[in-house]
Amino acid sequence: MTTPLTALAAATADGGKHSAQVTHWSDRLGWIVGLILVIGLVYWLMRQGWQWRRTLQGGLPELPQPPEDPAELGEPLLVTDARYHGSTTAGQWLDRIVAHGLGVRSKARLTLTARGLLVERTGAPGFLVPAGALRGARLDQAIAGKVLPEGGLLVVTWEHGGTLIDSGFRSEHAAEHPAWAEAITELSGERAVAFTTDKEGAR
Repeated sequence: MTTPLTALAAATADGGKHSAQVTHWSDRLGWIVGLILVIGLVYWLMRQGWQWRRTLQGGLPELPQPPEDPAELGEPLLVTDARYHGSTTAGQWLDRIVAHGLGVRSKARLTLTARGLLVERTGAPGFLVPAGALRGARLDQAIAGKVLPEGGLLVVTWEHGGTLIDSGFRSEHAAEHPAWAEAITELSGERAVAFTTDKEGAR
């Protein structure tokens, strides 16, 4: 037998269940649309910043290219597979350089010879840093917004078009970094001494 009190309780319970199932789709849709707009705005601002940097760096000359015959570079001193993490104005790890594809992170193969540093990249233009343009190398942990453990980056400093550039690489075998830094610094030092001697001899 159903009493009025029992019926009231059942009706209340049913009403509670029905209310719990109500979904405010309009509110959810509004949040989703708003989130998409914010993400789109951030992406657009990033692209504008990238284009702005490329415009400012328009005076940077085209990157030196290796000879058609790699044998012209001489015997390799060191070779390694690495990850290219970007380039910046020397000493300013957040001042990213994006001109001529230097802003594109990519896999790379590094080959050091007496003629310079050859950087062959996957999915991005490769380039050659002539020995005379090398200014040294060091171990670091941050470049172009990328932060790695201490000593996790090999940073090569070189000159191009009157601009000093830091380019960051991480070898697949980070233990190789000290040998690379020493070899590049030694090569750049030899070139600097030779250049000074030539100038003095010409006077």
